[in-house]
Amino acid sequence: MVDISFFRHMWQRIQEDDVPALAAQLAYFFLLSLFPLLIFLVTLVPYLPISEVDILGFFDDYAPGESMDLIKNSLEDIMKKDGKLLSFGLLATIWSASNGINAIVRAFNRAYRVEETRSFIVSRFMAIFLTFAMIFVFLVALILPVFGKEIGSWLFANFGLKEEFLYVWNMLRWVISILILFIVFLGLYWIAPNKKLTCVSGIPGSIFATGGWVLVSLGFSYYVSNFASYTATYGSIGAIIVLMIWLYLSAYIIIIGGEINAYYSEKKAGC
Repeated sequence: MVDISFFRHMWQRIQEDDVPALAAQLAYFFLLSLFPLLIFLVTLVPYLPISEVDILGFFDDYAPGESMDLIKNSLEDIMKKDGKLLSFGLLATIWSASNGINAIVRAFNRAYRVEETRSFIVSRFMAIFLTFAMIFVFLVALILPVFGKEIGSWLFANFGLKEEFLYVWNMLRWVISILILFIVFLGLYWIAPNKKLTCVSGIPGSIFATGGWVLVSLGFSYYVSNFASYTATYGSIGAIIVLMIWLYLSAYIIIIGGEINAYYSEKKAGC
């Protein structure tokens, strides 16, 4: 059971580590990484049993409506200008995402009260490795449901349970999505900090980040769709503001997850 001292210590850590400023920095790098990543994924579509709709559908489940429209329209405009963007998408994704990973590393190192002693080359290769790992996990998350749906449809059809399968499948799709998010967060919390950690030590923060990100994303999306109209207030830049707020909230939750892991690590060490 979480006691009151946990919340008091977490609030103190948030102030000491200047989490709001770190989240703003991380949100900026997320924005720079988002479109190169999507371009790279979309250019892989002809070589995989998935479609552009499948890729955007993952983001569509969580992203606010106005920002999702911005992402779709911008991606369509870019792809119409040049369909041979695989090389550019790969290089831009690696560079942009590695900058984002480096920002995450700095935030986690501050949470653990450690300095970055790894060389620039080692840090960059680690960031590239984590980038490819996240892309691989993301693609697996998209490809597995394609085959799973075909197999499930065939099995349920033979038993005359086609309608029941659709209900079960919609539930499994959310479970798989959340599980993939948990694995990505766990990998970040385990490998990114400049501190020798066990995989298990990243579980508390991963649980918080996964649950928190899903709830905040869905809640913010519902708020934007039903109560706030940023487009009516700010005009054409309203969608960009919505996107930046969503990325900021996402970054804030990721950093808090790192702070939770660092708190329990220090508590276990008796600090």
